[in-house]
Amino acid sequence: MSHNLQFYIDSAWVDPVVPNTLDVIDPSNEDAFAQISLGSKADVDKAVAAAKRAFNTFGFTSVEERLDILNRVIEIYKKRSKDLALAVSREMGAPRQMALDSQVGVGQAHLEKMAEVLKTFQFRHVKGSSLIVKEPIGVVGLITPWNWPLNQITCKVGPALAAGCTMVLKPSEIAPLDAIIFAEIVDEAGVPKGVFNLVNGDGPGVGQALASHPDVDMMSFTGSTRAGILVAKAAADTVKRVHQELGGKSANILFPDVDLERAVTKGVAGCFGNSGQSCNAPTRMFVPRDLHDEAAGYARKAAEKFTVGPADAPASKLGPVVSQIQFDKIQDLIQSGVDEGATLVAGGPGRPAELNRGYYVRPTVFANVTHDMRIAREEIFGPVLSIMPYDTVEQAVEQANDTVYGLASYIQARDIEKARDVAARMRSGNVYINYPTWDAGLPFGGYKQSGNGREYAEYGLEDFLEIKGIAGYEAAE
Repeated sequence: MSHNLQFYIDSAWVDPVVPNTLDVIDPSNEDAFAQISLGSKADVDKAVAAAKRAFNTFGFTSVEERLDILNRVIEIYKKRSKDLALAVSREMGAPRQMALDSQVGVGQAHLEKMAEVLKTFQFRHVKGSSLIVKEPIGVVGLITPWNWPLNQITCKVGPALAAGCTMVLKPSEIAPLDAIIFAEIVDEAGVPKGVFNLVNGDGPGVGQALASHPDVDMMSFTGSTRAGILVAKAAADTVKRVHQELGGKSANILFPDVDLERAVTKGVAGCFGNSGQSCNAPTRMFVPRDLHDEAAGYARKAAEKFTVGPADAPASKLGPVVSQIQFDKIQDLIQSGVDEGATLVAGGPGRPAELNRGYYVRPTVFANVTHDMRIAREEIFGPVLSIMPYDTVEQAVEQANDTVYGLASYIQARDIEKARDVAARMRSGNVYINYPTWDAGLPFGGYKQSGNGREYAEYGLEDFLEIKGIAGYEAAE
């Protein structure tokens, strides 16, 4: 039986209080292929009440009990991996193999890392005659995006379960089907009644109700900076904790001593991955001015190797972007690059010639991009790279940091000491030196308008905990 039109509340699949459906669109062909229900404040109230009841017991479970629950979720998650991959591929356009290996794979990695962390995490320690205790914050509201849906679900649900929190999840209404399957996984794993609840819906209908709810103790939100501000404002009246992972405009600084072809080629791949729909994508490539034209040539060569096509086509390296709204926004920004005088090296406005239906974007590279252009300032969220010449490393660092965002920075240099020096000066939550492999144990989060709080591993777990000091805990001699 499909649960697409239902919500998961108090460990049961229930119909919405007020029927209200929304089509789920396949971005590869623009066709509706499923429907979900959009919730309302009444559904949120039911879910929060269930979570609040469940916290009275789940909040006091042992580490061993919670570890057993996490391991059961991991087991069922692995069993349902192909179902999850197909859902992600159809709802947000990731090529099939990429959906399985990366979209689903990263979720498994987060859950396994959290189980590993939980085994040794210290929730209490004695300090003098006092006891310091880290306790679950309570009922948490989780709002997740469409671009890496399982990454964000698992790196919120995992630490919430590990901490002893109970929760209500609102996934993106654009890519909601993987979350429904995730709720089925939680159910099959036997997560206690009311601990995990799922209510589908949009921001005004469900997100607002969740963020403003007096019985929700914390909001964890991933999405656009614009939406994050709305969540924070809605949460302000109840003085709840709000953690956010928001937008980015990440710089990739190539030092003069690098292997230029390798550095540019890998930088293009990093920018274009997931069709450019990653908040930490290295979208601004800073190159020495005397190497600029050579770098542009390598970038064009790299861009031309990215085959764009339907998610179910084996040859597709890049699928579509997620929606008409995103497609139009990206097209507007590409056109602005042309209009403002950047040099179009590859791609450009419009769809690839052979694709006339679906939200496909031509892999695009601009060169001679200046700091004041829109493509250098605004988050594009598509496969669009801006190459920006610099005269000195100091100038590159200054311009890289001159942004409202601060999620990630990238540095390519043979001289590791120089790379470390620049890494210390980057105003971003993460710095990646010489394209390292992804690490689920590294904290993830941003400075400035890229958000606050951290996710992944023990850093994510800490964010779901309160600290209590118990004085006089040890009896005096």
